[in-house]
Parts: sequence; structure tokens; C-alpha cells
Amino acid sequence: MNIVVCIKQVPGTTDIKIDPETNTLVREGVESIVNPFDAYALEEGVRLKERCGGKVTAISMGPPQAEQALRETISLGADEAILLSDRAFAGSDTWATSYVLSKAISKIADYDVIICGRQTLDGDTGQVGPELAEMLEIPFVAYVSKIEEITEGYMKVQRMVEEGYEVIEMPLPAVITVVKEINVPRLPSIRGTMKSKTAEVPVWTAEDIGVDANKAGIAGSPTRVVKIFFPQRTHKSEMLQGNLEEQIDQLLEKLEEII
Repeated sequence: MNIVVCIKQVPGTTDIKIDPETNTLVREGVESIVNPFDAYALEEGVRLKERCGGKVTAISMGPPQAEQALRETISLGADEAILLSDRAFAGSDTWATSYVLSKAISKIADYDVIICGRQTLDGDTGQVGPELAEMLEIPFVAYVSKIEEITEGYMKVQRMVEEGYEVIEMPLPAVITVVKEINVPRLPSIRGTMKSKTAEVPVWTAEDIGVDANKAGIAGSPTRVVKIFFPQRTHKSEMLQGNLEEQIDQLLEKLEEII
């Protein structure tokens, strides 16, 4: 069973700052971590390997510093890690990102399951999983909370819905996105940590995976971020005067104005 887990390095804080000139996240001086939902995806991939044999390959598209996140996946049980890094990828939206990932996974070729987290902390769109499946032309299921059964060419999963769950069967290879209810991620082992320090993390460029420059980066992104800003919140208070009945009358008048 060959499992590919897609991960992303994201800012490790909820105190996000936006550059007003470029409308992009300010990453300088901000600690980066493996996207939390991707940690559940990695854990499930490692559990599948332990259950069925095979290997886990972690893959990420990002700047050179994303290698740190990929080394962390090795300390947690991934067998291999691949970094997709090229200036041609800069500015990619979810569609362009999915295209680049699909080209890299097509180069890997031998895979049974692709696992992604349901969404990322920074983008929060949940679009890469389904877009990736569309580009690879393989089945997709979102919000997976349990893998009930998996054999060669077949998988049965539980998909979380508002009032319970659905049981879905699908052929392999396939893409799934997982929710946090699927497992509890493990801590890195001493052996895994030592392996992560010496492991080779190859860097694949646009040329290495045959990416069309017009389909990646800003050129390949159909969406544009025009402006990002935090809404300005204003508070206004007013003291009501008079006795209790007069204050009630004033309050009712104010409410009628609002309504």
C-alpha cells in the first residue's frame, strides 16, 4: 500500500498580520508549523502503512524552509519526503497548487491513496483535495472520520455529515480529506527524529515534474486576492437617564429605531 500525504507549512499563530501593500501574509518572524489538519492526514497514512504494509511519501509545495516541515513528517513515520519548490510556483492559488501537486504525484506514479487534511489554517478553503482528485481523474471523498476497510483496489470509509456519518465505498487509487476525529497524532520517536536529521529531502522544480509555467503561480491562478483586511469594530455606548420606567421607554424607542 503506497500512501501519499500532502502537507503544508503554515504560520503557527492565530495572530495573523497582513501586508497592506501586497495583501499577503507576513511570514517574517512568525514560527511555521505543519498545518494541524495535515498532522491527522499523516497519522492516518502511517497507520495504514502499519496495517497494510507499503510506504508513506509526504509531499509539500512551498519555499525552501518548508523542508523543515517535511523532516518533521519523517520523524512521525513518513518514509520519504519531497519538496516542490520553484519561483514559478509563487503566488499559486488553490487551483494552481493542485495542478503542481498533481504533476508531482503523477511522477511518483505508484500510489494507492492520497490523504490531505480537510483545510489549512491560512487559506481555510478546503479546495485542494477535491481539485487534486479532479486533475488526477480519480475518486474523492471529503470529511473522512474513519477508514473501515481497505484492500488492493478498494476502500470503505465513514464520511462525517451534520447528523452522523455516511459509509462510502470506492475504488483505488483515490483522494480523501480527513477530519480531526479520525485519530490522535503520535509524538515523534527518538529513532524517527534521528532519521529525520539525516534523511534526503529531494527538491523538485517545475522542470523536474513537467509543469506548464502558464498553469502555475500567478499566471495559472484564476482567482485574485484584491484586498485582505481585518474589519474595523466600533463600539458606542449611551447612558439612559431618568427613573426605571423612563429608561424602559427610552430603550424601547432605541430598539424600534434599530428594527
